[in-house]
Amino acid sequence: MATDITATPTLANGDNLTRDEFIRIWEQLPGIKRAELIGGIVYMPSPLSLDHGDQDFDVTTWLGVYKAATPGCLGGTNTTSYILDDCPQPDVNLRIAPECGGRSYIEDKYIAGSPEMLTEICLSSESIDLHQKRDLYEEAKVQEYLVVIVKKKQIRWHRLVRGKYRLMAPDIDGIFRSHVFPGLWLDSTALFDGDMAKVLATLQKGIASDEHQHFVAELARRTRKSKS
Repeated sequence: MATDITATPTLANGDNLTRDEFIRIWEQLPGIKRAELIGGIVYMPSPLSLDHGDQDFDVTTWLGVYKAATPGCLGGTNTTSYILDDCPQPDVNLRIAPECGGRSYIEDKYIAGSPEMLTEICLSSESIDLHQKRDLYEEAKVQEYLVVIVKKKQIRWHRLVRGKYRLMAPDIDGIFRSHVFPGLWLDSTALFDGDMAKVLATLQKGIASDEHQHFVAELARRTRKSKS
């Protein structure tokens, strides 16, 4: 029996595809909003629960406030990305703009290259987020990879050191501090308690710090240099 080459293609969990095949098929299926290619394998997450959505919203708010206070930084949510030969869809990304020396860029309307920071909200995807994705982001030299583990109320903040990820620890006050984005401070206890007022108050202290002011000035200098 002849194959109907005009039939609508399908995308299923576990399919083994190249990145080009994955994108070509997915773009023909507008009803599918979330799908990823990790290690050449298609992953299609289950519907997002309230716990995941609420935590995602809080983390996005925290990163969005930092971005707003830091000209030269870019960010987004659930953006399909070309990472090496794969195509993940991180929950949140925070990037340095290309004209400021950032390592990511836009290709075919998707993020490509090596974003400075990727974040995953982990509820039912821990086995993937802490293994296949972690390995992919490490190989791609994503400088910081933040995993928020909802059920365990844990932060796994990975920092690339000499090509390998090392877990960052909070300071004596329990505050996590980014190395790539100075002033990006996180009170994880407040985050898991749902106390966003305290999360943002801690962040504002980071934004008011000398290290953040120096970072903003450096990004401005790079922008001027790229335009000259």
